[in-house]
Amino acid sequence: MSLNMLMVLRALHQRLDDPYYGLELQRALGISNGALYPILDKLERAGYVMSHTEDIDESAEGRRRRRYFRLTASGIPFAETQLKAAMQTLGQGATA
Repeated sequence: MSLNMLMVLRALHQRLDDPYYGLELQRALGISNGALYPILDKLERAGYVMSHTEDIDESAEGRRRRRYFRLTASGIPFAETQLKAAMQTLGQGATA
């Protein structure tokens, strides 16, 4: 699993009740949208992430609609398992 994917999982796991929109997540993690969206799409296809586009009048709001991302019920334990495994791997590397 890539570092970028782990970063996405961690960020989404930290905000279970407050989903990120794409640009916000990109800025928070410091990764390009060319790296971010393939990860989100892969996680969504696997059923670990779900997204929704807000229902606004773009003209009235003066901005484009935002697509929000959150972990699914199966995504939460998946993220926890992956993050725990990564931390164990890092811990083993530190003692080697």
